[in-house]
Amino acid sequence: MIAYKAYDRARAVEYARRYAFSRNPLFYNFTGVGGDCTNFVSQALLAGSCVMNYTPDFGWYYRSADDRAPAWTGVEFFWDYMTEAPTFVAAGGDTGPFGREATREELMVGDVIQLADSTGDFYHTLLVTGFSGDTPLVTAHSIDTLDRPLSDYNYTSLRYLHIIGVRVPVDTPDCFADLLAGRALPKEG
Repeated sequence: MIAYKAYDRARAVEYARRYAFSRNPLFYNFTGVGGDCTNFVSQALLAGSCVMNYTPDFGWYYRSADDRAPAWTGVEFFWDYMTEAPTFVAAGGDTGPFGREATREELMVGDVIQLADSTGDFYHTLLVTGFSGDTPLVTAHSIDTLDRPLSDYNYTSLRYLHIIGVRVPVDTPDCFADLLAGRALPKEG
């Protein structure tokens, strides 16, 4: 049986702060081989949801560097998974966090920002970890940063992703302590 639960924004931010300048040993570091930004944000969202979606090709999961969904590490795939999941979920789909495109005013800590270049290609994924006035503060990998003002980035356009919630199997065990400590990924099934 599947249930909805709230996305734990505080846990996502705590995770991001813990690993902003280091790496969780459970995950491969993709810096230098395409970038680690979306991998890092996926980890933070996992900390806030404690569930992955193991649907081959179209899910959102990480087992190893060689066994992961495109949405786990790919900027565009991540966006597509997170924004199409509500439709998938409404049709009786599988587990995982889901969200929707948002305005700047709707943005909350634990939400996601993606940056695009002058060709319109989205290339960087950031986690919102705070605000300074109206300016989002973001935490990211590839160029490791903690609470960096979004206004410090050079980009042509951006988009905001508001995480709505999480679809989980009933009685899903809490993975946060093991994930934060780098001991274990959530169990499948």
